[in-house]
Amino acid sequence: MSGAPLLEVRNLRTHFPIKRGLLQRVVGHVKAVDGISFAVPPRKTLGLVGESGCGKTTVGRTILRLIPATSGEVLFQGDDFFAHTGEDLRKLRRQMQIIFQDPMSSLNPRMTVGNIIGEPIVVHGIAKGREKDDLVASLLGRVGLDPSYSARYPHEFSGGQRQRIGIARALALSPSFIVCDEPVSALDVSIQSQILNLLQDLQEERGIAFLFIAHNLAVVEHFCDEVAVMYLGRIVEKATSKELYGNPKHPYTKALLSAVPDVDPRPKRERIVLQGEVPSPSNPPSGCAFHPRCALSREAARQAGVAETTEIKVGNERLRVLAKCVTQSPPLEQKEGEPGHVAACWVSR
Repeated sequence: MSGAPLLEVRNLRTHFPIKRGLLQRVVGHVKAVDGISFAVPPRKTLGLVGESGCGKTTVGRTILRLIPATSGEVLFQGDDFFAHTGEDLRKLRRQMQIIFQDPMSSLNPRMTVGNIIGEPIVVHGIAKGREKDDLVASLLGRVGLDPSYSARYPHEFSGGQRQRIGIARALALSPSFIVCDEPVSALDVSIQSQILNLLQDLQEERGIAFLFIAHNLAVVEHFCDEVAVMYLGRIVEKATSKELYGNPKHPYTKALLSAVPDVDPRPKRERIVLQGEVPSPSNPPSGCAFHPRCALSREAARQAGVAETTEIKVGNERLRVLAKCVTQSPPLEQKEGEPGHVAACWVSR
């Protein structure tokens, strides 16, 4: 993606302490996000994908400081977002909003829709009274809802309508960056397309940049300009949407893409089934975290000398993989293809 970044994340880590015993001593950490970096230019969309539990949602919430970061930097328009406090932080928050995955739990059931959308408008001193009501009505109309709905409560709406209310609330402060935390995963397919079309229209109208968190790779392919694939708290591959879907490099990415349903019933690609379970983020494997499930590492080990391989235990099996995959963590490196296509794998092709 071209252009100076609106948002830049540098070596972000979010670790949660594990406490045990009567004195609640810290005995370890869950490494939900373990050193990731990426950038989102203005008016562009970066997709963040991976299996459940890989740390996608934690990334989005850490960026917005809904969860405290362990270390790392988040630069918004070149400014260190984590360094701001008080009034300066409140002003910056107007520019960074979030659309939550579950629209029902994110909307206060005791507040009317008008009050839910109008609350940030009042808190940030944008408008009040009749002017605020007119702005709320305008936002409801823009997301495809009747302005008269402002007097109703969240339980009176369908899932798709509630998500539109969440979008209207996120737009209330005219942000330039929005984290979309699986905004369509709980919706029917027909409603998903309506919400995605709405988000694309709003991006074109208002110049909004999105961090689009999802596990549905078919949705991400058509909605995002660039895609980053996460595994166990780390980004293992990143490229433009067209390049990543057309020429994946990392074996984990290939496995994810092979599971995407195809509308053509005739088989076109082989389904890649990963061996073993996802490791615990509290005790991740050494070296490349994907090596216990990596078919490429096992294939490379069969062709390498004994000195270059090592034996590992996966479930009840003992497998031989490249020793380098077990002892060294691969960096995100440029791979063959378009500039900007990077993957973290010692044996990717």
